[in-house]
Amino acid sequence: MQKKGTKHGIHRVIEPKGVLPQPANKICNNVDEIFDNEILIDVQTLNIDSASFTQIKEQAGGDNQKIADIMLDIVAKQGKHRNPVTGSGGMLLGTVEKIGDALKGKIDLKEGDKIATLVSLSLTPLRIDKIKDIRKDIDQVDIDGKAILFESGIYAKIPADLPENLVLSALDVAGAPAQTAKLVKEGDTVLIIGAGGKSGILCCYEAKKRAGKNGKVIGIEYNETNAKRLQETGFCDVVFSANATQPVPVLEKIEAITNGKLCDVTINNVNVPDTEMTSILCTKNDGVVYFFSMATSFTKAALGAEGVGSDVTMIVGNGYTKGHAELTLDLFRESEKLRNLFTELYA
Repeated sequence: MQKKGTKHGIHRVIEPKGVLPQPANKICNNVDEIFDNEILIDVQTLNIDSASFTQIKEQAGGDNQKIADIMLDIVAKQGKHRNPVTGSGGMLLGTVEKIGDALKGKIDLKEGDKIATLVSLSLTPLRIDKIKDIRKDIDQVDIDGKAILFESGIYAKIPADLPENLVLSALDVAGAPAQTAKLVKEGDTVLIIGAGGKSGILCCYEAKKRAGKNGKVIGIEYNETNAKRLQETGFCDVVFSANATQPVPVLEKIEAITNGKLCDVTINNVNVPDTEMTSILCTKNDGVVYFFSMATSFTKAALGAEGVGSDVTMIVGNGYTKGHAELTLDLFRESEKLRNLFTELYA
């Protein structure tokens, strides 16, 4: 008989006792036996959070074997893939291998279903048996391994009409376009920082749709090639290449574009630190800054806004909002241009 588990996975926490799996220093990743409210997943691909993978690649000097060694060490020490530097994880693609007795008939899954988890690897019990392939350009790592999804964990079935890697790449950042849909109103001026990456492109498309013909979407992208590609999509009214860690020159550019009015909504999607003040300074008082980036420092953002007398509303980038998976995947069904671009880049 299977052991009874707790809804949020506290039964898997080894150290320190009493905390949830995400902040825990170590969790149990023994998958030989599952608890009655767990789902065992045969893992195919890990999609590592962009901030996390960027840090790992830099630490490894771009060497694939060193990247693999770092990832294996993280999991060996913690029982999960939570980057000790960034604190972030990612998500995974795999096949349902076993469903705990307490969940059978109560969820819309069966053994053999292919799913993407929509909870962070930073809280997911994970065992990596072998790292098979590392795709550095899209933050994806193919493995042989197993993972556990807790009763409280959310997931999305892989739809038949979209390529698996496309779905995995998109669902990893699904919270960003879904939050954009909630924040952007008709006529808004919207700034997307890190606009040429996965989450950035999706946010630009969604922001353009929501802001309408009377609004304006401005995209900032550090990489000039990515900026040029984004410009060609038509998802932004203005695109320019800039270093978002240098707030003053970016602010001057935004002031010129907006005639000094600044932006109603700013969405930060970068994967490097020190872009908080650019986001804040470019947003008008009573505007909203959405920090989707996991490289964001709450301290820098809060004290920085206070230091410049900025009365902006700042939102932490919760990767989940109701209906985020469905909304994001529907964007590819809605826009052939968006689907083709993501297929080219990530699938």
